Amino acid sequence: MRKTLGWLAFSGLIFLVSACKSNFEQIRTSGNPDLILKKAFEYYEQEEYLRAQTLFELILNNIVGRQEAERANYCYSYTHYHLKQYMLAAYYFKNFSNTFLNSQYREEAAFMSAYSNYKLSPSFRLDQSNTQKAIEEFQLFVNLFPKSPRVGECNNLIDELRRKQEEKAFAEGELYFNLKQYQSAVISFDNLLRDYPESPDVERVRYLIAKADFLLSENSIVEKKLERYAETIVRCDDFLEKYASGKYAKEIREIRKKAEQARTSVRKRLKST
Repeated sequence: MRKTLGWLAFSGLIFLVSACKSNFEQIRTSGNPDLILKKAFEYYEQEEYLRAQTLFELILNNIVGRQEAERANYCYSYTHYHLKQYMLAAYYFKNFSNTFLNSQYREEAAFMSAYSNYKLSPSFRLDQSNTQKAIEEFQLFVNLFPKSPRVGECNNLIDELRRKQEEKAFAEGELYFNLKQYQSAVISFDNLLRDYPESPDVERVRYLIAKADFLLSENSIVEKKLERYAETIVRCDDFLEKYASGKYAKEIREIRKKAEQARTSVRKRLKST
């Protein structure tokens, strides 16, 4: 008896699932634009985003110019976001913002285009193309909607993304340094200082620049040593001018002393030849 009841319950569940599926398929294949649109909105409100997306895709081209087109395109963009299809979400939100210029949803869509790119921004160790894209989109939002209550949020997110780019630049310079590619390290760190002058890593960056310059001098051919030791001294002086009491100051003074002594030695050597 229990087995019979269990089988009946299971059969009933299968029937209900099949009925739901067939109901969706009936709507999808109905060819009735009004029904498909109505059900697409219903599925969206029920947070069945994949079904809503499927139905919106069937109907959007058929409702161009209709009053419902604005909301349908807006909801369609959001289905991609809710399904974590962030690249497509960014595209469709931006397209909505550029198409429905007078829409009540335009500001939200412009923000979500930027925020979808923000969601695509990877770890600082990976390529930062999406990070840069998100920064540009947030900045565009601030320019278009300077009085929006979301301007502060955008600025905070821009700062967060720029910090990620800083970390990427620092990691690249540090990698060159660890690989003993000192000239590339100096160039990379100099670029970091130019692009991110307010970085919290500035003191360490200037320290590594001076140290890399010294090690580059040490490993240079004799003809280039004088010039490179002189550059090391300039880098050390620059550091000490800014961070005379910093945690790297003692080591930088030692590097400067060694560079000065080495330059004097090389000068004497060159004069004697």
